[in-house]
Amino acid sequence: MAALPFDSRLYGDLLSDAEIAARLNDAAELRAMLAFEAALARAEARCGVIPQDAAKQITAVADNLTLDPAALAEATARDGIPVPGLVAELRRAVGGEAASFVHWGATSQDVIDTALMLRLRRVLDLLEERLTRLCRSLAQRARAERGTVMAARTWGQQATPTTLGLKMAGWRAPLLRHCRRLAELRPRLEVLSFGGAAGTLAALGDKGVAVEAALAEELGLAVPPLPWHGQRDGLAELAGWLALVTGSLGKIAGDVALLSQSGIGELREGAGGGSSTMPQKANPVRSNAVVALARHNAGLAGQMQTAALHGLERDGAAWQQEWLVLPQMLLACGAALRQTTVLIEDLRVDAARMAANLDAAKGLVLAEAASFALSAHMPRDEAQALVKVACKEVAASGRHLMDVLAEMTEAPVDWSRLRDTAGYLGMTERFIDRALRDSD
Repeated sequence: MAALPFDSRLYGDLLSDAEIAARLNDAAELRAMLAFEAALARAEARCGVIPQDAAKQITAVADNLTLDPAALAEATARDGIPVPGLVAELRRAVGGEAASFVHWGATSQDVIDTALMLRLRRVLDLLEERLTRLCRSLAQRARAERGTVMAARTWGQQATPTTLGLKMAGWRAPLLRHCRRLAELRPRLEVLSFGGAAGTLAALGDKGVAVEAALAEELGLAVPPLPWHGQRDGLAELAGWLALVTGSLGKIAGDVALLSQSGIGELREGAGGGSSTMPQKANPVRSNAVVALARHNAGLAGQMQTAALHGLERDGAAWQQEWLVLPQMLLACGAALRQTTVLIEDLRVDAARMAANLDAAKGLVLAEAASFALSAHMPRDEAQALVKVACKEVAASGRHLMDVLAEMTEAPVDWSRLRDTAGYLGMTERFIDRALRDSD
């Protein structure tokens, strides 16, 4: 196994995400850093801080310069950050008098944090696109299965009747909220980081705010109220969102895995995994991968919260902790979204098995319905006590609950009508309609 499954060619298709990795890798980071340096030069030239010719030369070189991450590794290990080595290479490539204007008035954290924002913007676009597709697929499946009656289960036991459509609408509902949360957090997150050595932009004199505005415009980022080198709440909020998304996906996948168990068999993955020795196995591989990724992100979210304890104006340890944690969370969320979308779109539904499991319960899933029907003719506590005794008889004899109750009481209840599980679905239809209103 590779040091991290996210980097593994063996495990990558299962637990990682190549598209997101390409937006986060060393090459992407270096390109984003060079884009910052080019934009900084242009912004400073617009504000009269550096010569126009120097900005043009810096931009031309930065736009076409390809840096080898390995060549910067030694300098990064020495300095704790890659920016000094990158700036040295850029100055060498620019040459002449213009080289002295590279990185004018900026600090390494400006480059690294802004480069992260540039890459996060592309990653979040992709996550939003996948989340939207999954919501659309779940709406289609929920609409198609709105009349598929099955047993609801609480504490792992059959409870009362429900429908698969309602369950799927319930899977979708938090994902819609995550879409709204993402739209709300992105303006807070996607902001320029530009404060200079200690967050004051002192090196730019009275041009600091003007350069800041021009640089933000060049990069398409918002201007924060003040430099945020030590304020990490935006990234902690993102981490919380990533954990929420993967948690909701893990709920979906966990339900599929439970309902595909031997002895239940109501759902199954479109292409279950095989066993090395048991030919009968069709393991819920995607479901288990998504649950594992959800658990992983739940643990990492706490580490991102501790990285918010960012000491004074700059904290190397807290900063590096973000580098260790956030990419894993993004990859896990991307992989979980990708796997869950395939899971839902290829999901196999066995409605006959759902009906058979309900029939096998011999009416016990309607015990609540029976107790309320009896409550119209006797005190509620007496009705519940009677049904409880009847349930024990069903468990012992295997007879249907309604037949047992019909012999135990003379209450004028239509026991034959009460046998129909589809007749005890409450507000299921209305809830589905409300949940899917936005998809019409």
